Amino acid sequence: MLIGERASDLLALDDALKHLSAMDPRKAQVVELRYFGGLNIQETAEVLKVSAPTVQREWRTAKAWLHREIKGG
Repeated sequence: MLIGERASDLLALDDALKHLSAMDPRKAQVVELRYFGGLNIQETAEVLKVSAPTVQREWRTAKAWLHREIKGG
């Protein structure tokens, strides 16, 4: 049942993203802008008024954190 698995994955991502937002709102914003908004590193940096290397670092860290959070590790 692929649809059920997809819905479950999206719920897990939503829960993890809420948790990340409570801990580090800017990292959550980076994820939202990059993943859901489709912005690239430079566009995300401009929206958040930070440097591109900061966005790259936070994107990398947030992705790793979300992966661990969703996988239960």
